[in-house]
Amino acid sequence: MTQTDISLDTIAAAERLMGVSYSQDERQQMLDNLEGQIASAVARRSVPLANSVPMAMRFDPRLPGFAMPHGADVLRLSAVTAPLPAADEDIAFAPVTHLASWIKSGALTSRRLTQIYLDRIASIGPRLECFAAASADLALAEADAADALTRAGVYLGPLHGIPYGVKDLFDTKGIVTGWGAEPYQNRVPDADASIVTRLRAAGAVLLGKTTVGALAYNDIWYGGVTRNPWNLNEGSSGSSAGSASATAAGLCAFAIGTETLGSITSPSQRCGTTGLRPTFGRVSRAGCMALCNSLDKVGPICRSVEDTAIVLAALNGADINDRSTIAAPFVFDASTSFKDLRVGYLPDAFGEGATAVDHAALAATRALGVEVVEVTLPDLPYGALMNILFAEAAASFEDLTLSNLDDTLTWQDAAAWPNAMRKARFLSAVDHVQLDRLRYLVMQALDDLFTQCDVLIGPFMTGPMLIASNYTGHPCLHLRAGFEDLGTRSPASLASGSLTTGEADAAGQTFSVPQGISLWGRLFDEGPILNLGMALERALAVADRRPGFPS
Repeated sequence: MTQTDISLDTIAAAERLMGVSYSQDERQQMLDNLEGQIASAVARRSVPLANSVPMAMRFDPRLPGFAMPHGADVLRLSAVTAPLPAADEDIAFAPVTHLASWIKSGALTSRRLTQIYLDRIASIGPRLECFAAASADLALAEADAADALTRAGVYLGPLHGIPYGVKDLFDTKGIVTGWGAEPYQNRVPDADASIVTRLRAAGAVLLGKTTVGALAYNDIWYGGVTRNPWNLNEGSSGSSAGSASATAAGLCAFAIGTETLGSITSPSQRCGTTGLRPTFGRVSRAGCMALCNSLDKVGPICRSVEDTAIVLAALNGADINDRSTIAAPFVFDASTSFKDLRVGYLPDAFGEGATAVDHAALAATRALGVEVVEVTLPDLPYGALMNILFAEAAASFEDLTLSNLDDTLTWQDAAAWPNAMRKARFLSAVDHVQLDRLRYLVMQALDDLFTQCDVLIGPFMTGPMLIASNYTGHPCLHLRAGFEDLGTRSPASLASGSLTTGEADAAGQTFSVPQGISLWGRLFDEGPILNLGMALERALAVADRRPGFPS
């Protein structure tokens, strides 16, 4: 656009998009010097920026005066006495704690376990559309290598020989990593992401790539729609759609997910898995598709609380290739008492809209004997922070918007990425800086919240916590708490500027589907939410129920 193309009316129209208002004299002053500002923006766009190029500025969740709560790593697990089941299905659904014990003792080989999962991926996977690519030959080779080490008396730890799926945002050498999106569906990396390397060093066996909603949003990808194993008529939510679906259906021992805003916890809520979103900066994202550099987090999706601790212990660690990682010990001891914890809740979260499952989870917490107290958060426009996500996501995929390749994505409506990223071009850079300052106030607000309690409990959509805690980097554990009979639900949506869960249809048919509860904890201190989560898991006694698959 040239200076002659810009008129006073052009500026007045632009003001409406930006939510500001100037006088005619002020517009006149701008008229002869906007061209240079536009030219600078166009010049910058001429420099190719690969998705892997990070932001120069880094988000650090630590406020002044923060001290790491622990000085050294600790991982102490529960004792396992259960014998190996005879049925393959019972083995497939066993927790990692049990699988690890059986492999270590020689009662179960990694090859047999891997073959069980590969067979289930072949028979059940297509109905769930939860694996973008299975790597059977690689998986069996890794399983054989793990078994050889076992025979030689070498044990790599609790993930030795344990098969898993990794969200298809993480690079895997020689295996398609398509990010769920049509423009990248033939993308084959030549190196592994850092967490894939870490898991291999821990002895884990890679089964393949679990599906991801295109560019880390929802459950729609270039191969279809990933299904909820409890109701195949609806999606599994996202964006860690395949990781939650496959884990819930017993197609892997565990899976890896990522979360920017609900992408671990939302599919765990929908599919009944146990998802752990760690503190921001604890786990490397090197070799992972970047959506929002200041928000993206990596964590495990499992079928039990203790399993998430095992996986996080393997993932944890600073990485020079991810400038946002922070060296922080991870401490989990299954025998640590939860009795002294002070558990807070926001009263409004258990008011109108709360379900029977929500109330039962709060009652079960009280019955555990912990102190349960009401807590408060200041009245801040938490939802306004969403524009940070939209701006960073639009920057990560600017090339798709400006080249119109976004038109090739399957999902095209007001709530989908193409529209959200186009709208983001009209966000104000000044507002973006101010949002960063608001983010600091929210960091202070949550820091104060955790002076009122050790752990916060609430439904998945507890007040502002989904948004607030993702922007502050606080950890969250989401675990199955019960079941409800619901109709088929529509996809989750960011169209309103916050994550909203889809409403059930009015067709009359209902399905018994899982519902979860969330536990939030202090920065770099996941242990208390894990210990309380294990106690709640035992008390609620719904973790062992499995989805059925009609023949």
